[in-house]
Amino acid sequence: MKLHTLKPAEGSTKDRKRIGRGQGSGSAGTAGRGHNGAQSRSGYSRKAGFEGGQMPLQRRVPKFGFNNPNRVEYKAINLSDLQSLHEKLNVDTIDAALLKESGLAGKKDLVKILGNGELKAKLTVTVNAYSKSAIEAIEKAGGTASTL
Repeated sequence: MKLHTLKPAEGSTKDRKRIGRGQGSGSAGTAGRGHNGAQSRSGYSRKAGFEGGQMPLQRRVPKFGFNNPNRVEYKAINLSDLQSLHEKLNVDTIDAALLKESGLAGKKDLVKILGNGELKAKLTVTVNAYSKSAIEAIEKAGGTASTL
Protein backbone atom coordinates (compact mmCIF):
# COMPACT_ATOMS: atom_id res chain seq x y z
CA MET A 1 0.00 0.00 0.00
CA LYS A 2 1.33 3.43 -0.96
CA LEU A 3 0.05 6.93 -0.22
CA HIS A 4 -0.87 7.62 -3.86
CA THR A 5 -3.13 4.52 -3.97
CA LEU A 6 -5.25 5.52 -0.95
CA LYS A 7 -8.85 6.44 -1.63
CA PRO A 8 -12.01 6.69 0.51
CA ALA A 9 -14.20 3.65 1.00
CA GLU A 10 -16.92 3.17 -1.59
CA GLY A 11 -20.11 5.10 -0.73
CA SER A 12 -18.42 7.18 2.00
CA THR A 13 -18.16 10.42 -0.02
CA LYS A 14 -20.97 12.66 -1.26
CA ASP A 15 -21.03 14.57 -4.54
CA ARG A 16 -23.34 17.37 -3.41
CA LYS A 17 -22.02 20.89 -2.83
CA ARG A 18 -21.66 21.81 0.87
CA ILE A 19 -23.12 25.31 0.89
CA GLY A 20 -22.00 28.01 3.32
CA ARG A 21 -18.93 26.19 4.65
CA GLY A 22 -16.22 28.81 4.39
CA GLN A 23 -13.70 30.08 1.85
CA GLY A 24 -12.35 26.68 0.88
CA SER A 25 -15.75 25.38 -0.21
CA GLY A 26 -15.77 27.35 -3.44
CA SER A 27 -19.13 28.96 -2.67
CA ALA A 28 -18.24 31.24 0.22
CA GLY A 29 -19.41 34.83 0.59
CA THR A 30 -22.78 34.38 -1.03
CA ALA A 31 -23.14 30.65 -0.26
CA GLY A 32 -24.19 29.91 -3.84
CA ARG A 33 -27.15 32.32 -3.75
CA GLY A 34 -25.74 35.01 -6.03
CA HIS A 35 -25.39 38.66 -4.99
CA ASN A 36 -28.68 40.57 -4.73
CA GLY A 37 -32.40 39.98 -5.04
CA ALA A 38 -35.08 38.28 -3.01
CA GLN A 39 -33.67 34.78 -3.58
CA SER A 40 -30.39 35.72 -1.93
CA ARG A 41 -32.10 36.71 1.32
CA SER A 42 -33.06 34.49 4.22
CA GLY A 43 -36.74 33.78 4.68
CA TYR A 44 -37.48 34.01 0.95
CA SER A 45 -40.08 31.64 -0.44
CA ARG A 46 -41.39 31.88 -4.00
CA LYS A 47 -45.16 32.22 -4.13
CA ALA A 48 -47.05 29.65 -6.19
CA GLY A 49 -47.67 31.04 -9.68
CA PHE A 50 -45.09 33.84 -9.34
CA GLU A 51 -43.60 34.73 -12.72
CA GLY A 52 -40.89 37.21 -11.82
CA GLY A 53 -43.16 40.24 -11.67
CA GLN A 54 -44.92 39.45 -14.96
CA MET A 55 -48.70 39.26 -14.58
CA PRO A 56 -49.33 35.60 -13.60
CA LEU A 57 -51.28 33.33 -15.93
CA GLN A 58 -54.12 32.87 -13.43
CA ARG A 59 -54.69 36.64 -13.42
CA ARG A 60 -54.23 37.08 -17.20
CA VAL A 61 -56.85 34.52 -18.23
CA PRO A 62 -60.40 35.90 -18.43
CA LYS A 63 -62.85 34.52 -15.92
CA PHE A 64 -66.61 34.32 -16.44
CA GLY A 65 -69.56 32.15 -15.60
CA PHE A 66 -70.25 30.09 -12.53
CA ASN A 67 -68.74 26.76 -11.54
CA ASN A 68 -71.15 24.94 -9.26
CA PRO A 69 -69.15 23.06 -6.61
CA ASN A 70 -72.16 20.80 -5.90
CA ARG A 71 -72.65 19.66 -9.50
CA VAL A 72 -73.29 15.94 -9.92
CA GLU A 73 -71.70 14.61 -13.09
CA TYR A 74 -72.92 11.38 -14.70
CA LYS A 75 -71.32 9.11 -17.26
CA ALA A 76 -73.84 8.97 -20.10
CA ILE A 77 -74.58 5.56 -21.62
CA ASN A 78 -77.08 5.14 -24.45
CA LEU A 79 -79.65 2.39 -24.98
CA SER A 80 -77.71 1.29 -28.07
CA ASP A 81 -74.72 0.57 -25.78
CA LEU A 82 -76.94 -1.57 -23.53
CA GLN A 83 -78.24 -3.49 -26.57
CA SER A 84 -74.71 -4.18 -27.85
CA LEU A 85 -73.61 -5.22 -24.33
CA HIS A 86 -76.57 -7.66 -24.17
CA GLU A 87 -75.64 -9.14 -27.56
CA LYS A 88 -71.95 -9.43 -26.70
CA LEU A 89 -72.21 -10.89 -23.17
CA ASN A 90 -75.72 -12.39 -23.39
CA VAL A 91 -76.84 -10.94 -20.02
CA ASP A 92 -80.34 -9.97 -18.90
CA THR A 93 -79.41 -7.87 -15.85
CA ILE A 94 -77.20 -4.84 -16.27
CA ASP A 95 -75.93 -2.88 -13.29
CA ALA A 96 -73.22 -0.30 -12.65
CA ALA A 97 -70.65 -2.97 -11.74
CA LEU A 98 -71.11 -4.75 -15.09
CA LEU A 99 -70.79 -1.46 -16.98
CA LYS A 100 -67.55 -0.71 -15.12
CA GLU A 101 -66.17 -4.21 -15.84
CA SER A 102 -66.95 -3.87 -19.54
CA GLY A 103 -65.18 -0.48 -19.69
CA LEU A 104 -68.24 1.65 -20.47
CA ALA A 105 -67.93 3.48 -17.13
CA GLY A 106 -65.05 4.38 -14.85
CA LYS A 107 -64.49 3.06 -11.34
CA LYS A 108 -65.97 6.11 -9.57
CA ASP A 109 -68.47 7.21 -12.25
CA LEU A 110 -72.16 7.72 -11.58
CA VAL A 111 -74.06 6.22 -14.53
CA LYS A 112 -77.05 7.71 -16.36
CA ILE A 113 -78.90 5.86 -19.14
CA LEU A 114 -79.99 8.04 -22.07
CA GLY A 115 -82.65 7.18 -24.64
CA ASN A 116 -80.51 7.30 -27.78
CA GLY A 117 -80.67 4.14 -29.86
CA GLU A 118 -82.99 1.15 -29.99
CA LEU A 119 -83.43 -1.46 -27.28
CA LYS A 120 -84.93 -4.80 -28.31
CA ALA A 121 -83.85 -6.98 -25.39
CA LYS A 122 -85.83 -7.40 -22.16
CA LEU A 123 -83.34 -6.10 -19.60
CA THR A 124 -83.31 -5.41 -15.88
CA VAL A 125 -81.20 -2.27 -15.51
CA THR A 126 -79.97 -0.86 -12.18
CA VAL A 127 -77.95 2.37 -12.34
CA ASN A 128 -77.88 5.84 -10.73
CA ALA A 129 -80.18 7.80 -13.10
CA TYR A 130 -82.26 7.61 -16.29
CA SER A 131 -83.75 10.00 -18.81
CA LYS A 132 -87.53 9.81 -19.30
CA SER A 133 -87.13 8.44 -22.83
CA ALA A 134 -84.75 5.73 -21.57
CA ILE A 135 -87.24 4.54 -18.91
CA GLU A 136 -90.02 4.45 -21.52
CA ALA A 137 -87.88 2.45 -23.98
CA ILE A 138 -86.72 -0.06 -21.34
CA GLU A 139 -90.30 -0.65 -20.12
CA LYS A 140 -91.61 -0.81 -23.70
CA ALA A 141 -89.12 -3.63 -24.38
CA GLY A 142 -90.49 -5.47 -21.33
CA GLY A 143 -87.65 -4.72 -18.93
CA THR A 144 -87.44 -2.84 -15.63
CA ALA A 145 -85.42 0.27 -14.73
CA SER A 146 -84.50 0.72 -11.07
CA THR A 147 -82.17 3.24 -9.45
CA LEU A 148 -79.41 2.59 -6.94
